[in-house]
Amino acid sequence: QAQLVESGGGLVQAGGSLSLSCAASGRTFITYNMGWFRQAPGKEREFVAVITRTGGSTYYADSVKGRFTISRDNAKNTVYLQMNSLKPEDTAVYYCATAPSISGSTYYTRRVYTVWGQGTQVTVSS
Repeated sequence: QAQLVESGGGLVQAGGSLSLSCAASGRTFITYNMGWFRQAPGKEREFVAVITRTGGSTYYADSVKGRFTISRDNAKNTVYLQMNSLKPEDTAVYYCATAPSISGSTYYTRRVYTVWGQGTQVTVSS
């Protein structure tokens, strides 16, 4: 029943910043851990970041640590991804997704995420 809509993607030069948003509806937002994944052409969808239900914990892929920040506003049913110091290799379609339950062994795997948005394109030029 949950539905997710991403926004905020676009074209930016290397070293620049973008902020993505994911608005959720159809279910109690606080029920879910919220994650971001990305998929570049010809590549598998890969984990980017996840934030727990109340925002108490965050986890990041090594490739984005120190550059990206995930956050959430449960009053607005929205999760965010602030992306700084962008690199051309960050170019991808970015998806948000819900996970009813995560653990240290599963939070980075696609299979634990049950509802996905349609994605928003991020393009980083050299």
